[in-house]
Amino acid sequence: MTTGEDRVARGWEALNGRLVELARPDLRDERFRQTGTLVNAPVSRGSTMLFADLDTMRRVGGERYKHTAIYGAMGSPVQHELERAVAALEGGGDTQIVSSGLAACTTALLTWTSSGGHCLVPDSCYGPTRRFADTILRRFGVETTYYDPMISEDALRTLMRPNTQVVFAESPGSHTFEVQDVPMLARVAHEWGARVLLDNTWGFGVFAPFAHGVDVSIQALTKYAGGHSDVIVGAITTAGEDDWQMLRDAAIQLGQVAGPDDCWLTLRGLRSMGVRLARQARTAWRVASWLREQPRVAQVLYPAFPECPGHEFWERDFTGAGPLFTVVLDSSCDRAGMERMINGLTRFGIGASWGGYESLVLPTTGGISRSLSGALPESPAFRLAIGLDDADDLIADLDAAFGRLNG
Repeated sequence: MTTGEDRVARGWEALNGRLVELARPDLRDERFRQTGTLVNAPVSRGSTMLFADLDTMRRVGGERYKHTAIYGAMGSPVQHELERAVAALEGGGDTQIVSSGLAACTTALLTWTSSGGHCLVPDSCYGPTRRFADTILRRFGVETTYYDPMISEDALRTLMRPNTQVVFAESPGSHTFEVQDVPMLARVAHEWGARVLLDNTWGFGVFAPFAHGVDVSIQALTKYAGGHSDVIVGAITTAGEDDWQMLRDAAIQLGQVAGPDDCWLTLRGLRSMGVRLARQARTAWRVASWLREQPRVAQVLYPAFPECPGHEFWERDFTGAGPLFTVVLDSSCDRAGMERMINGLTRFGIGASWGGYESLVLPTTGGISRSLSGALPESPAFRLAIGLDDADDLIADLDAAFGRLNG
């Protein structure tokens, strides 16, 4: 019988073989048979490519859609290697690596919106994505409407307009972890001729975006793929050739690229992502289950739990769960008590990122913007990112923290 702990880890464990194959050199290549090869792809640093003659330069210059090394600002060989690996894991056609996860969100929005257009964005989206929509997109003449991430199909149809160009999704949502009905969003969006852009960072490896109707999948590879909190990099993956050419042209025009060392570090992290995340998911299940039973906890917002909004969509569409969730304290707690509790933690660092090997805590009360009323917990809340720590150590640290809260 499959336990909850097994269920959240299953998809990550299934990735391990695929990740090894993606990283394995092609030993059938005759060059490797004659000379051998390094296990890891080398890092190629450089800005300028030299060509034997002008005809070769012209020919290579026309191959910008083929992940070909043309000029340093258009990508390096190791960047192209990372792009192929991410596209394969996402089940897409092509990937563009960019400088950060936020750059992936903003580049995608700039690619598929234009002046006079309209964009639908979930009210639960990543805060910097909201800021971009409210500032840069607005200045460029694109109107944004924020919608309830748990919106019904009928309600979504009332928000669609003839000029709606993009339905953006983030599933689960930042901090409040609503899991969206992505196939429904895609069905409605496509009926209106709009594209679905999904921030799939939490679901990378355990949610297949293109099998569920997504047109463009966005990643902060800083998180799971990097895995060691030492790199900032993002990815945008498309399914169709037309979308790929639009994206590639936009990335070149915007100067979006990632450095070869960042790409190499991300490739290295990607190879161990499955085994890391399987361990972290199992630990997250244990910690979240313990928190769920604590008298001062009102709710644990974790997609693998039935009480989390959209759990039925997680159960239907995901093969595992990420090690990130929010804890909502009961109404008798105040913000000062929560901060006293957090400040005394020894196993959790206080920090805003997640997906690395370390465990982190971040208070969310007072730091989140929402447009819709009733979208945020009324009592204090904090987000936990579970790393590679021992589950018993994390639980003991939290147990002591509740003593400070009570005090």
